[in-house]
Amino acid sequence: MTFKERVSELIDEALLEKPSVFLIDLTITDSYKIIVTLDDDTGVVLQDCIDISRAIENNLDREEQDFSLEVASVGVGSVLKITRQYKKNIGRTLIVKLATETIEAQLVDANEEFITLAWQAREPKKIGKGKETVQKRQDIPYAEIKEAIVTVTF
Repeated sequence: MTFKERVSELIDEALLEKPSVFLIDLTITDSYKIIVTLDDDTGVVLQDCIDISRAIENNLDREEQDFSLEVASVGVGSVLKITRQYKKNIGRTLIVKLATETIEAQLVDANEEFITLAWQAREPKKIGKGKETVQKRQDIPYAEIKEAIVTVTF
């Protein structure tokens, strides 16, 4: 079993005890720096990071392989990477970059295949001069999303 496989296994075991916490990213550098990024359906708390860190640290032998460890939650403004993150953020405003355009809209639904965004836009009237406000709604497959970030408003 490789070092990364062992770390991944330890994380999976620790996450079984915390079903609302999920892994976003696991990176192990050439110098054996382990970087674990977590998220939670209701928000990661410090204790979640401590528990996952201990589960890794206490089950690896530094005599076999010296390593450093960093366990953190996703930050505000981080790119959404997995379907579970989209589902968690239903009802919030996203900035979604596609190949040809960028859309800022409310995330109204997310399933395993695509997300659904809704927003208002000003468009020329069909009859007469001027513009009118129209409701837009679009399903976007995950494969078409280059980057999606939750916007924070105060």
